Amino acid sequence: MKFQYSIIALTALALAPTLCADDDLGEMWGTAAEEAKYYPIVNIPIPSTVPMRPGGLEVLPDGRLAVGTRRGDIYFVKGAFDSPPKPEYHLFASGQDEIFALSWKDGAMTATTWGEVTRITDTDGDGVADNYDTLTNNWGYAEGHEFAFGSKPDAEGNIYVALGLSGSYESHNLFRGWAVKVTPDGKMIPICSGLRSPGGTGANAEGAMFVIESQGPWNGCCSLKHLKPGAFLGHPASYNWYPYVPGMKAPALEPVSGSRMGVEKKRVKELVPPVVKFPYIKMGRSISGFRLNKTGGKFGPFDGQLFLGDYTQSIIMRATTEQVNGVWQGACYPFREGLATGIMNVEFSPEGQLVAGGFTTNRQWPVRGTEPFALQRIDWNGVVPFEIKEINIRKDGFLITFTKPVDKQTAARPDTYNITTYTHIYHGAYGSPEVDQTTPRVTEAVPSADGLSVYVHLDKITEDHIHDFDLGKITAPDGQHLLHKKAYYTVNEIPKN
Repeated sequence: MKFQYSIIALTALALAPTLCADDDLGEMWGTAAEEAKYYPIVNIPIPSTVPMRPGGLEVLPDGRLAVGTRRGDIYFVKGAFDSPPKPEYHLFASGQDEIFALSWKDGAMTATTWGEVTRITDTDGDGVADNYDTLTNNWGYAEGHEFAFGSKPDAEGNIYVALGLSGSYESHNLFRGWAVKVTPDGKMIPICSGLRSPGGTGANAEGAMFVIESQGPWNGCCSLKHLKPGAFLGHPASYNWYPYVPGMKAPALEPVSGSRMGVEKKRVKELVPPVVKFPYIKMGRSISGFRLNKTGGKFGPFDGQLFLGDYTQSIIMRATTEQVNGVWQGACYPFREGLATGIMNVEFSPEGQLVAGGFTTNRQWPVRGTEPFALQRIDWNGVVPFEIKEINIRKDGFLITFTKPVDKQTAARPDTYNITTYTHIYHGAYGSPEVDQTTPRVTEAVPSADGLSVYVHLDKITEDHIHDFDLGKITAPDGQHLLHKKAYYTVNEIPKN
C-alpha cells in the first residue's frame, strides 16, 4: 500500500516546559532552575498540521529523527538536532497502532505496536514506505491496557517485546504479562512471565536486557526488572500461558500475597526480584521508555548509565546497574524535571543530545506537564554539575562516587550521611506503603585521595530493602552543595567478598 506524503514546513511555536500545580502529583525535587544551568531543555517545534503524539523514537543513519506516534504514523524529522532546531516533518508510514518502539537496521524500520512487530521498507526509494511485513503477531490483544514495548535490536538482531496485562490485573489474551524475543526472521520466543504494565525495554552497558514495570498489583513501586530467560517477574496472572511454551514449566508455587519479595524469592525459585526500585512519587509514578547513554562523554559525566522518562511526573531520571552474586541490582538518581508533557520515550542523538517525546491522554491518567504533546531535547552545555555519579555496594557498606571532588573533612564524618532503608509489601493489592523501616549506622566514612569517592561503612545492610541516601551535608571544597542530594539503592544481594 502506498501513502501520500509531504514535507511540512516549520510553522509551530516552541512548546514551553510549563508545570501544573496538581497536589495529587506530589512535589518534585525543586531543582529545575539549577538543572537548567547544566542541561537546558530545547523545544523541537511541531506544526499544528502534524498530529504528533510521540511514542517511539529512533535516529536514522542520515541523522534524521524518526518518530512513531500513538495514532500509528511514522515521521522522519530533518533538523531536529540543529541549534536552534529547524525541523521539517516528512510522513514516512501510516496505518500502525500505538507505536511505542522504533528501530532502524539494514535499511528497514521495525515498529512495535499493540498487535505486532512490523518491518517497514521503502522498496522503490521514493521516501515513502510501501512494504509492510509482519515479523510476528503471535500474541493476543483486545483491551486498552494491553500495550507492547519493544527494544532496540541486540547483537544478534533480536527485539525483546514486553506485553502488558489486561486491565493491569489479569491476562485474558495470549502471552499478556510476558516478555518475548522476536528474531530477525520473525520467530517469537517467550522469555519470561510475571509482568504487569511495562513501559519500556532496553539493554544496559553489559548487554543484559531489562524492562520497566509500573507500580500496581504485585508491584509496590515502579521498578527496573531483568528479562532473565525462564524467570517469573512477580505478577502471577500470566501463569496461564505456560502450556503454550515448549520446554518451559510454570513455577510450582505462586507468591503469597502480603509477604515480602525477599521471602517469596526463596519460596518461588523462578522469582527474580526487581533490579532497581523507584520510590513512588519521589522518583516517578509511571516510568516509560529508557535508553543507555553511549555518547562517549558528549552528554556529561554519566556514560554507561540508563536514562528513563516518567509519564506522570514529566521528568527524566538516571539509573545504574551492577551484578552481585549473579543477580542484577542498582540505584536510581534524579536528573531533570520541568518537561512539557508526559514522557513516553527517550533517545540519544549522535551529537549527544537526549530527545524526549510524549503526550497527555484523556484516559484519566494525570500528567504534570501541561502540553498535549511535545518533542523536546535536553542538551549538555559542557559544565559538569556537582552530583552523585554512582553508588556501588560493598560487603560492609557502599562506595559513593561523585562527579567532582568532595570536601574530604566533611565527607569523613559519619554524621554527614543520612541513610534509611525500607521495602514494600508484596501483594496483589495496588501499590504499597514503605514498610519495615530501618536506620543503619555509619561506622566509618573514608574519602579517596582524589576526593571523587567515599567508602561509607555501615553496621548493617538489609537485603530486599531500598537504601535511601540523603547526602545534603556533602559539599565541594568551595562549599558548593550537590545539585541533587538524594539517591536510592536496591539491595537484592550483599557481596560475599
